[in-house]
This record gives sequence, structure tokens and C-alpha cells, in this order.
Amino acid sequence: MRRSGLTVGLYAHRGPGLTYAFTMTDVLPDESSTFGQRVRARLRDESLIWLTTTGADGTPQPNPVWFLWDGADTLIVYNRADARRHEHVAVRPRVSLNLDGNGQGGDIVVLAGVAEQALDEPGPDRNAQYAEKYRDGIASVSGSPEQFAVEYPVPLRIRVTKVRGH
Repeated sequence: MRRSGLTVGLYAHRGPGLTYAFTMTDVLPDESSTFGQRVRARLRDESLIWLTTTGADGTPQPNPVWFLWDGADTLIVYNRADARRHEHVAVRPRVSLNLDGNGQGGDIVVLAGVAEQALDEPGPDRNAQYAEKYRDGIASVSGSPEQFAVEYPVPLRIRVTKVRGH
């Protein structure tokens, strides 16, 4: 699988006793490949992704979440303030993201990444792309975008470091 090698930037994450620093390159599969096209289409069009953090005892903690992809290497996920995943990523920032397969072992997309709180991001009601993508779901879950922002005020930014699947 060919990668473009385009440098996106230098990212660092610091947690208690941990520092991750790396130069990102275009980690998505080549967009001229069938897999690369499928990964991009699914990140753009899917409404649910499984975010897996790691609990204090080392147990994987998968949760289905809504997400917004920036078109490059970053996803934003809005969370309840009391979500345990905040504690998880503060200490163990490496996460995985999984898109559902086709039910027969195909159309698999697994992303690995580094998560951090992203308090510089606008709230979900002020993030126009997110609010549009989830307009109906937000109304169903919370009644209004403003109430959703009260209930899910904490954004996580996930920088993708690896993609695999078939």
C-alpha cells in the first residue's frame, strides 16, 4: 500500500510520565487505491465509530460515538463531562477507532491514534459541520443543539497514526 508521504505537522502529547512526539505524514491509504477511497468515504459519510480507550486495569473500553473527520488525519468526538474516557486518555492517550464491517468479515477499517482533550474546539452547537451532520440525532437525543452542547461539552481530538483493514 503506497502512502503519499506528505508531512502534515509535528504533534506532541504529554501525560503523567508520558510524552509522545511524532511527525505525522499522510497516514491514510493512497486515495487512488480502492481501500483508500473506501476509508475516506466511510470517514466522511458514516455517523458512528467505535472509540476504544484503555481503562486503568488495562481492559479495552469500546464505546460507539459520533465523530467529525477533518478530511486529513484528525477526528473530533464530543463527550459527556463525566465520561471515563477523559481519565483514560489523560494517562493512556493511544486509542483505536473501528468502523463496523459488512457483517461478513469485509469492509474493515481500523484506525489507531492519539487522543487529547481539545478545549480549543468550539462546542458541538457551534461546530457547523458537526451540527449539520448530526442535526436529527441531536434533536432526538437532547431536543436542541444548545442542550446537546450542555450534555456533551468536552471535545476529544484524535490524531490518526495508522490505518489498516481490507
